[in-house]
Amino acid sequence: MNKTIKLIVKGKELTFNVDVATYNMYLNSLTPNNKIAPAKTFLQRTVDAESREALKEFLELPGAPVLISNALLEEYMPDLEIELGK
Repeated sequence: MNKTIKLIVKGKELTFNVDVATYNMYLNSLTPNNKIAPAKTFLQRTVDAESREALKEFLELPGAPVLISNALLEEYMPDLEIELGK
């Protein structure tokens, strides 16, 4: 599933192109002690060329890569209704 997602961060529009392979690589790279580097890498891999420069300034802000990637993932993931079966 390929999806183009636009986020507004501090008044700047950023466009990302997310696909299943990149999404899976991101999730597989997360560890309890390593979240910032995978988030930065995920954002850099998916950001549209026209948004690349704007993204760079946000990647240096404390916690921003995780916050931005969380917003991106929330929009990318399908909305599934899941119930516990008995």
